[in-house]
Amino acid sequence: MIYLSYFLIYAIIFIFGAIIGSFLNVCILRLPTGESIAAGGSHCMSCKAKIKKYDLIPIVSYIILRGRCRSCGAKISPRYMVVELLNALLYVFTFYWFGLTEVTLESAMVCVVLSCLIIVFFMDLDTQLINMPVVFVIILMAAAKLVLALTSVITPVNVYTWQSALIGALVISVPFLLIFLVSRGKALGFGDVALMFAGGAFLGVKAVIIAAFIGLITGSAAGLITKYKSGNSAFAFGPWLSLGIAAAIFFGDYLADLYLKISGLQ
Repeated sequence: MIYLSYFLIYAIIFIFGAIIGSFLNVCILRLPTGESIAAGGSHCMSCKAKIKKYDLIPIVSYIILRGRCRSCGAKISPRYMVVELLNALLYVFTFYWFGLTEVTLESAMVCVVLSCLIIVFFMDLDTQLINMPVVFVIILMAAAKLVLALTSVITPVNVYTWQSALIGALVISVPFLLIFLVSRGKALGFGDVALMFAGGAFLGVKAVIIAAFIGLITGSAAGLITKYKSGNSAFAFGPWLSLGIAAAIFFGDYLADLYLKISGLQ
């Protein structure tokens, strides 16, 4: 009976995550163009036909329609389903990792941050621009996490103090800002600076260093692949910083402590 209850809870979390994932697709498409994310129904990108409500069921509709528009038969990008599935799985993993009861508030805030990172990942990949309001939401989550931690409403899984949040916000973003200024935006965009400020405030000092390291390694690899394929060295760095922040949410402090232990610094 207990296992059935847990299954139902995780199933609800998965469905909710998929629904939010569908909204993230709207944000990814509309935010760069300035189009409202609240007004206007979803439509086919090819024939502009309005999509029926029964064709808007996350993940399921894409499978039933076999990835094609019901009206014109045009192929629909599988990325829509990928975003929905990714967000749903991340929500489930978050509540599994942090627990369903002890830190539910922190888990909910982590889910919000992960959804923002998904938007940043795909939006920056498409446009090489990071939407500042999305980054601001991460900062709000960091502020809420800090207030709740300081008032003992939640006990964060990782050590999290106002000093750690402040240093975390600055330790990577300040060097990034200097690189941005010296290179006049050619090496890094201001969105990358803002993203690491927000991510650092949410993660704390140790985890954000791991996030930056993961972002630099994966970003460098992606840049080399891009240059090899197209000969163009310009590429979006935000997606890989987002990946680093997401990984550091779960494993950042552990990896930092492991490194310090192996290196003999702890």
